[in-house]
Amino acid sequence: MTLFRPLATACCLLFAATTLAAEPVLPQLKAYTTRDSWRQPVPPFRLADNSWYIGTEGLSSVLVVTAQGAVLIDGGLPQAANLLLQRMQELGVQPGDLKMILHSHAHIDHAGSLAELKRATGARVLGNAESAVLLARGGSDDLHFGEGLTFPPVSIDRIVMDGEVIELGGVRFTAHFTPGHTPGSTSWTWDDRREGRTLRIAYVDSLSAPGYQLLGNPRYPNIVDDYRRTFAIVRTLPCDLLLTPHPDISGWTPAATAAPHPQPMSCRHYADAAERHLDAGLKLQREAKR
Repeated sequence: MTLFRPLATACCLLFAATTLAAEPVLPQLKAYTTRDSWRQPVPPFRLADNSWYIGTEGLSSVLVVTAQGAVLIDGGLPQAANLLLQRMQELGVQPGDLKMILHSHAHIDHAGSLAELKRATGARVLGNAESAVLLARGGSDDLHFGEGLTFPPVSIDRIVMDGEVIELGGVRFTAHFTPGHTPGSTSWTWDDRREGRTLRIAYVDSLSAPGYQLLGNPRYPNIVDDYRRTFAIVRTLPCDLLLTPHPDISGWTPAATAAPHPQPMSCRHYADAAERHLDAGLKLQREAKR
């Protein structure tokens, strides 16, 4: 029997398996495909005095530049590493200047490039214990997607706790555990300045439940309770400016360089909308069980 390992392409991951005719045919795994916008570069733009959006049209990556080096939050798809390194250099940040990499959750569309970025820059990757496990196995055995969202594995260099403050160059990043989308989902808040005033920035993780089993999930029995607690947390975050891993969810249009934030959204609005979607999903699953 010949097995082909999963291969990452520039656009998606393709999985295949072949067997000898005398043996049972293995089930065909579905290909992982992405929206074009997730791979579409956009010019970097300033969020505040020290904070920049350097991601693609459909996937956020945020660079915060301090006097002692830079911090990156989220890295997009595996093929985004070179683009992000290029964007950093355009802003005067050399690879060795990147000191820390933070992330929202361990899915391929946000953590896919972290291994390559860590290798290229020497930056330390920070995250909680829940995410560390999934990152270390490259997304394999995901609670909801199984082997469908694998990416290059990366190790966590420092475990962070809920409410812990990480400081670099006078900028203080606070970790807020917001489980639901994944058990290790983490949101980050920090203060910057814009137009001479303090700006409280919240990078809030995804609150969606795409195709998840919400009722009687044997691998995540308390998933709904976690979502409820997360919604309550997000409503109370310091949040003058909301950012999300998928920018369009919080009213951003990164491709519109003249006005990339045409429909600003508050953290409360974001949590309220997500809870309505969760309730609708629960209703459908309850009805399906009747």
